[in-house]
Amino acid sequence: MPSTLVIADLHLCPSRPEITDCFFRFLTENLDQHDALYILGDLFEAWIGDDDKSEFNLSVANAIKAFSSNTPVYFIHGNRDFLIGHEFAKRSGMKLLPENYKTTLYDRPVLFMHGDQLCLDDIDYQAFRKRSRSWWWKKLMLILPLKKRKKIAANIRKKSKESQLNKSINIMDVAEREVNRVVDYYQCDWLIHGHTHRPNIHQLANSKKRMVVGDWYEQGSVLIITKEKGQLSTLPFRKHAN
Repeated sequence: MPSTLVIADLHLCPSRPEITDCFFRFLTENLDQHDALYILGDLFEAWIGDDDKSEFNLSVANAIKAFSSNTPVYFIHGNRDFLIGHEFAKRSGMKLLPENYKTTLYDRPVLFMHGDQLCLDDIDYQAFRKRSRSWWWKKLMLILPLKKRKKIAANIRKKSKESQLNKSINIMDVAEREVNRVVDYYQCDWLIHGHTHRPNIHQLANSKKRMVVGDWYEQGSVLIITKEKGQLSTLPFRKHAN
């Protein structure tokens, strides 16, 4: 049966090898078995530029490249890796997509996105999102030395974690009014996204659905799409010796 894989919010980083191991096994085990793989952002815990060619970053690129040689891989930027550019995309064999990407999948109109643009009630975050996605902010970041960018990224992550401690889960979740507006505007049957770390398949009005892919903090999460349905599945981590 034809199928498409969707993942998001892996937050890959050298300090969490169990996540990277799970991701690499996922790629190997699904090699040449599906129509496509969509990665809906936050593949990395932080991405400070394609010129950061660390051994870790290159290993991830090589793993995706091996998979993409048989199966198309599509990528939408998240809030942690919006600086991923064409150089890394080419190195890993991924095709970069716009932040709102509508396509026809198995005769059904589907809209893919990272999902942070749906969280309108998180006013502070939306202000940061607007600023950080601007061309001038990205250009300014990329002309800074790599070492400086690493410090800025670490500081942003620290402030983000501190800010989340004072916010309710509902504020950081999607705004239903925006979900309804987006589904109506794009005339899609299925809206598929990540970001919120709250995996679920929500039934909307008129038989439409919102499918949320889970994060990879405690286990892997993948959405498997077929002509008939979308199904969430988890991937266990292997235990690493201390």
